Amino acid sequence: MSGAPGPGQGPGQGPGRSPLPCAPRPAAVLQLGGGAEPARPGVAVIDLRFPRGAAADVQEIVFRNFYTAFLSVRVQRPGPAGSRRWVTCLRDYCLMPCPHTEEGSQDYFSLRRHQMLCDMDQVTALRFILRQPSPVWLHFTIEELQIFPPGQKELPDPEKVSTEVQQMWVLTEVIRARQAAARIGRFDVDGCYDINLLSYT
Repeated sequence: MSGAPGPGQGPGQGPGRSPLPCAPRPAAVLQLGGGAEPARPGVAVIDLRFPRGAAADVQEIVFRNFYTAFLSVRVQRPGPAGSRRWVTCLRDYCLMPCPHTEEGSQDYFSLRRHQMLCDMDQVTALRFILRQPSPVWLHFTIEELQIFPPGQKELPDPEKVSTEVQQMWVLTEVIRARQAAARIGRFDVDGCYDINLLSYT
């Protein structure tokens, strides 16, 4: 979740990070037509709308998983002639590498704009489609759902920064080694050091 929380990290609210006001509905478990039993494999849907039908630009979606194995996200955006249409912007994103085990089941996740399959501007609603094919977990959802707009200052990814610093250090050492070799080479004549050059330099 890189400035924002990633798998295994907390929400990390910091200066300049304010989520958009929104009220997600509780997860609704899909059921078989005409039946009372939940559909198997398990599928649930969470709808989220902004107050008074407002539209918002979405930069980041942050949440804590609770035993959801796969997540798809659809957004509602303005269509032609004032209509609204649903577009899939994330399809079957894996939250639990193995649905039958605990790994990833209660981690924090951050989904950013560049990961989406569609434009995230002027979004009027979001629909989160949760899947848990394993019969081991009877209840699954996502919690602490927050939507962040663009233009807010984020901390850089620590791993990326560490890699870039290491690359810069290696490059600096290479340049220093070459400069040292060049200084020594000034006094080297046919593989030997010229005493006169060393004396008067």
